[in-house]
Amino acid sequence: MTVLTAAQDVRSRRHRRRVAVLASLAVLVVVLTTLALTLGAASLPPGRALLALLGIGDDGDLFVVQRLRLPRVATALLAGAAFGLAGALFQSTLRNPLASPDILGIASGASVGAVAVLLGLGMSGLAVSVGAFVGAATIALLIWFFAWRQGLHSIRFVLVGVGFAYLASSVLAWMLASAGERDAAAALVWTVGSVADVRGAELAVLGGGLVALTVAAAVVSRWQHPLALGDDHARGLGVATDSARVITLLVAVGLVALATATVGPLAFVALVAPAIARRLTDDGGPALSVSVATGATLVLAADIVAQHGLLGVAAPTGIVTGIVGAPYLLWLLATHERRTRA
Repeated sequence: MTVLTAAQDVRSRRHRRRVAVLASLAVLVVVLTTLALTLGAASLPPGRALLALLGIGDDGDLFVVQRLRLPRVATALLAGAAFGLAGALFQSTLRNPLASPDILGIASGASVGAVAVLLGLGMSGLAVSVGAFVGAATIALLIWFFAWRQGLHSIRFVLVGVGFAYLASSVLAWMLASAGERDAAAALVWTVGSVADVRGAELAVLGGGLVALTVAAAVVSRWQHPLALGDDHARGLGVATDSARVITLLVAVGLVALATATVGPLAFVALVAPAIARRLTDDGGPALSVSVATGATLVLAADIVAQHGLLGVAAPTGIVTGIVGAPYLLWLLATHERRTRA
């Protein structure tokens, strides 16, 4: 009874901490959203911006808030949530903190697909999103094909993914070098990642797809804790490890493809958001819900900095996420190597 009571106390403390973290992130999102709606060339006081958000105010305020700034905020939140959830699913399923779409080549595959549509077919808009989705799915299928050996093992999956990441990056560089200067410049902006120009149908597809894939992630989340214990323990708990891992990774790939097809490959968000979420919750679990909130917060904050605070020059959102994520990756590699040696 004492052991049971202690376990219940631990679960209760973790639950309270998770709720507190989610509440804090929600407050931070509200603050960042208010900043995003007020800052800009046509600056607005917070009161007028919030009234315009509710549809109250003059036509100028309504146009600036609802037509220009609100879609950008919504895109940042939705794309960040998708990247954060995808990264958490990758890392918990493969039991590797380095397992993220950036490193595995799935985001690079999406870039190749999008640039192929832009430069090869001369198309734009929704067709670019479709090309990015096809590129991400193709790379994921190739990784599966080459990594599958009587099952899907995390180390082999990551190593094969790193190889395809280099291959996709090389193909992308060749496509950009072969294009004309003006076309290459337009494609290069897309490959960095930006939430600036998502409107209408693209934003609706992003929102609807995220809702559907989040429901799927909630269904497969029951496998995450058993998989984190290792295959033998997971099988002992009645989990079919191979099928559980494949289904979970399919959901994660869908999230990456959806977000990348809409906003481009926002570097390192899927890598950093789950790591921050696990440190905030401090329970050693996958922290899926907190990863969603963390990813959304990170991308919205990065977009505000990209618009208004990066050396005084407006920049794509992916520039800021890359500046933040690259040092973290170096730190993670260094600490992971020390833990491995220990």
